[in-house]
Amino acid sequence: MLNHLHVRNLALIQEAEVEFHSGLNILTGETGAGKSILLGSMQLILGSRVSRSMIRTNAPYGLVELLFSVEDESVLDRLKELDIVPEEGQVLLSRKIMEGKSINKINGELCTVSRMKEAAGLLFDIHGQHEHQSLLYPDRQLEILDAYGKEEIQPARIKTEEAFRRYRKCCSDLKALDMDQAQRSREIAFLEFEIDEIAKAALVDGEDEELEKQFRRMTNSRRIMEALGQAAALTGSGEDQGAASQVGEACRLVRQVSELDPDLASLSGSLEQIDSLLSDFERELSSCMDEMNFDEETFYRVSQRLDLINNLKTKYGQTVPEILAYRDQRQSRLDSLMTYEEKLAELKEQQARIRKELDQSCRELSCLREKYAGLLQEQVVEGLKDLNFLEVRFEIDFSRKKSYTENGFDEVEYLISTNPGEELKPLGEIVSGGELSRIMLAIKALLADRDHVETLIFDEIDTGISGRTAQKVSEKMAYIGRHHQVLCITHLPQIAAMADAHFEISKDASEGSTMTRITPLNEEASVRELARLLSGACLTDAVIGNAREMKRLAALTKEKWAETD
Repeated sequence: MLNHLHVRNLALIQEAEVEFHSGLNILTGETGAGKSILLGSMQLILGSRVSRSMIRTNAPYGLVELLFSVEDESVLDRLKELDIVPEEGQVLLSRKIMEGKSINKINGELCTVSRMKEAAGLLFDIHGQHEHQSLLYPDRQLEILDAYGKEEIQPARIKTEEAFRRYRKCCSDLKALDMDQAQRSREIAFLEFEIDEIAKAALVDGEDEELEKQFRRMTNSRRIMEALGQAAALTGSGEDQGAASQVGEACRLVRQVSELDPDLASLSGSLEQIDSLLSDFERELSSCMDEMNFDEETFYRVSQRLDLINNLKTKYGQTVPEILAYRDQRQSRLDSLMTYEEKLAELKEQQARIRKELDQSCRELSCLREKYAGLLQEQVVEGLKDLNFLEVRFEIDFSRKKSYTENGFDEVEYLISTNPGEELKPLGEIVSGGELSRIMLAIKALLADRDHVETLIFDEIDTGISGRTAQKVSEKMAYIGRHHQVLCITHLPQIAAMADAHFEISKDASEGSTMTRITPLNEEASVRELARLLSGACLTDAVIGNAREMKRLAALTKEKWAETD
């Protein structure tokens, strides 16, 4: 159950902490005091959207913390499936709201909103002020029936969903295969062209990288050979203008005149050294050029192969493995088209088989729903009689959808007659808002016993009711409180009188700001709050006496229940 609520910096609430009790917890207060803010804070834990406007003016963040104690074994097992282990039997859910983001924690550990929502859904359930309107929608009516018979219906629904997925995939495969002969022939021809083009290339994984290396090396070799050739022409002795020839002639001329002038011997020696160096250079250059023998045919072959591979890359993939994978994919499609008739017959046979399985699954699901519909009808009627529908009839009408869905082929509609002699008609054609609210209360009470959700929160379930009906609703709420923790926001004194714990929500204005406070009421304060609900601001002795009598009668009713337990 919900033990503790802590709210900080949300709308009118600066900071509020409340210790809730087991049984029926009643929250009352003037209109606009902040009851909706309190409920909204709990809905944040259930994953509702966060608005910056929810944070109190000038506050850096808003915070909601809910502390639950968990004893129900089925809930503990479900929490364990979510990898949530209560600490000392307690689970703390918190959500901190800041500009553009929120921080969510379970037992102090960060978690996603979806995980918190799933965990919170196991611990408490909120029936909002206008939720009863959802009863008018057939989809919601079917959800309620499925929740009522959850233990048997849920496995059948899962089985139906799986069969429907397989059936839908089979139909999709058939649609993809559906084509006329001319279209199939065109696609076959195109596939064969692509596969043949890739096959003729005889690609080898990694050869494009090796060819690129060869191409770069050969391209560089060609440039080097051109440069060395020009250098050989400029320095070679075989050319009249070559440096070697010119230096050789210079050596001859200086050698001749050095015999005439001994001082020229050093010049002759220097030229002899230059001539020797040029001769050595020519030999090394010739050897280097011989080693870098450039094969034009090899260069052409490498270039052509690279062009072929690059062309295939532009069509079929960025790498050789991608091209080969594309070929395998197209080959698979070709094989499928070549065996089109066999494949078509196989898929049609598969579709018929799965359709039969789906139909059988839908029928089993429908039978279970009809079984639980009968039980739900009886219990809803009993619950509605407890809520002052004295001559009510309630039935669940079944019809079949035109096609299969993942939820089966059932359509249901809730029919009701609230007065003797009236025909059964859809809810929306007969009941008022107050009546619809009471029907939802009866259903919620039934579902709560089956879902093991210990904490139920009702927001102004008393909409549109008064008098004897209000008294019946109060008794129903108090009776639910004997088996669940109930938090109820109400304006009716009849319901408030049944409180096991009573809280007042008030609004105070001081120093230019407004704040909402939540105050637990003792017995006498609860009586005065009941008196306010009965008569407004004027609290006479007679009104207070009436309020005290309502509390006494409520206590007697609960004592009688305790004696019969």
